[in-house]
Amino acid sequence: MPESFLLSRVLLRFNSKSSDLIIGDLSAATITPDGNLWVASDELLSVERLSPIDSNVFANHQQFPVADFVELFNTEDEIDIEGLDYSDNYLWLIGSHSTKRKKPKGKKAEKDIERLSEIKTDLNRYLLARIPVVNGSLVKSGSLDDNPDEQLTAASLQKTSEGNLLIDALAQDPHLGPIISISLPSKDNGLDIEGLAVHGNKIFLGLRGPVLRGWAIILEIEVELTTPGELKLKAIGEEGELYKKHFLDLNGLGVRELCLQGKDLIILAGPTMTLDGSMKVFRYKGALGHSGNTICTQDSGKLDILLELPLTFGADYAEGMELFPCLGYKDSLMIVYDSPSPQRRPNSKEVFADVFRLSTPN
Repeated sequence: MPESFLLSRVLLRFNSKSSDLIIGDLSAATITPDGNLWVASDELLSVERLSPIDSNVFANHQQFPVADFVELFNTEDEIDIEGLDYSDNYLWLIGSHSTKRKKPKGKKAEKDIERLSEIKTDLNRYLLARIPVVNGSLVKSGSLDDNPDEQLTAASLQKTSEGNLLIDALAQDPHLGPIISISLPSKDNGLDIEGLAVHGNKIFLGLRGPVLRGWAIILEIEVELTTPGELKLKAIGEEGELYKKHFLDLNGLGVRELCLQGKDLIILAGPTMTLDGSMKVFRYKGALGHSGNTICTQDSGKLDILLELPLTFGADYAEGMELFPCLGYKDSLMIVYDSPSPQRRPNSKEVFADVFRLSTPN
């Protein structure tokens, strides 16, 4: 297996009252063509913009509440943003679409046992949205200076009583439907969307869970704007299905993040359950070109392990990933971490991301 090679580190500097929540729970990252870095915390209802101010330093933090651009179910539940990507002048974001089991607090045994039986649904987690990026900022609607006739509009996947159109479709799926029907929590190998990669209206969603007998799942969907502010799923399957499924042998790991490099998908993979364990980066070759469902092993020549990330017990859980030019390498790989180790935090408002060398495609 190729060893990871750390090229450099990138300093992220925040300045809001919620800096500690952001730094401690970074879950997604993407870079727009203007060089701005966009990140999200799975504990907040906003996305964060950082601008490059020096070599490998991002600062000038600005926070954008998601509810300013698309309608949420409510103002209390977390979105649990797990993926960000940029495509065709839109910033895309995805909530986890998961349920959660309450955590023991370590005070009273009887109460802790009871808490472990309680499953909660935060409706805002059922969010797939796009927001226009105009002159470096998010807007509800607007146009670009070089194309004033094209109106860009913020929109989200249509909501339903069960969450949204995607959940309604997956509830009938032979692989995912039984898990959705019992509301199996994300950290129990339940449904948990943690990867997002977008190419035009083609959207890849990586599932941290479920992992089925060692096989990870990536969903592929396409959307279209039908009414102002509302997206619907297009029929893209061989028999009119609203999604495709790609089953991948990731050594029993689930998907933590996705990004596109040309026609290939770069996959950050890690444990499905709550535990310290191996985190690896894979390449799924030709992901943009599949007409139907696929199943792919590592000996197929289409799925390669690129590197294994260093393991830090109890900290540094890789969550966000984006291609990033560094030290002459056009496409190195920036990784941001949930629960960063103290060594990554120079102070309460700064944190270091890692940049790894990424082998070039064949």
